[in-house]
Amino acid sequence: MGVIASKNEFVVNGRTVLITGGSRGMGLEVGRQLAEKGASIVIVARDQKRLIEGIEYIKKGAITEDQRFHQISADLTSAAECTRVISETTAWNGGAPPDIVWCCAGSSHPTLFIDTPVSQLEAQMNSNYFSSAYMAHAALKSWLRPQALSRNGNNRTPNATGFGQVETSSPPLSRHLIFTASFLCFYTFAGYSPYSPTKAALRSLSDSLSQEMNLYAAANPHSPAVKIHTIFPATIFTESYEAENLVKTDLTKMLEESDDGQTAEIVARETPWGVA
Repeated sequence: MGVIASKNEFVVNGRTVLITGGSRGMGLEVGRQLAEKGASIVIVARDQKRLIEGIEYIKKGAITEDQRFHQISADLTSAAECTRVISETTAWNGGAPPDIVWCCAGSSHPTLFIDTPVSQLEAQMNSNYFSSAYMAHAALKSWLRPQALSRNGNNRTPNATGFGQVETSSPPLSRHLIFTASFLCFYTFAGYSPYSPTKAALRSLSDSLSQEMNLYAAANPHSPAVKIHTIFPATIFTESYEAENLVKTDLTKMLEESDDGQTAEIVARETPWGVA
């Protein structure tokens, strides 16, 4: 996972964080923990009922009255929907795009390759790769458009209303785009052929974007830098994990016996930068 730098550049207090897949599992715990550190949170998922329940759970972690919370129902496998999510979040956030976008949406269908319908292979790619790629595209366009670069968009602090923003004299804080990949990017095994390639594609996208963001940073040294992060968790004990086990072969279960797994709360907390 790399070395944790002594200087904390992942500042969340007083900032707005957009979390996809935020109504359950790891995304929900990420939202709660960042709320406990002073962030305003927007969660995105399909199920409206789960979104309402999720945002109420996240709200309970707030530490100031200035923090705000919002939920958006959207199908993130649609590029147009991802663009809408960024636009709606920006409008809700007083005209400023989210400072941090964390992509947690995804699913796993762990079956043997020839036993997997082609439609499920496509669904896995849509759920795990395109949902994040489309969201990244929409977020980066909002961050890197000339107007956003010229006004040092996130050199801001909340005002008394909690969402109107005012300029400060401090250097602009970095924006962050975070992908949730998988340990299976590095080492896969039988039963994950529908899933592992989708997460490997996400890792490759992240690597490419990290280099591209350096170009923007060099060309715009006084504008907020964009930092790209990817995390690679193994087994996470969630509702989705229980659903996976219903279709998982005995062989796959045997091969992953040595993985003790972790709760969503622990994974959310123990990211490389400590979610500080």
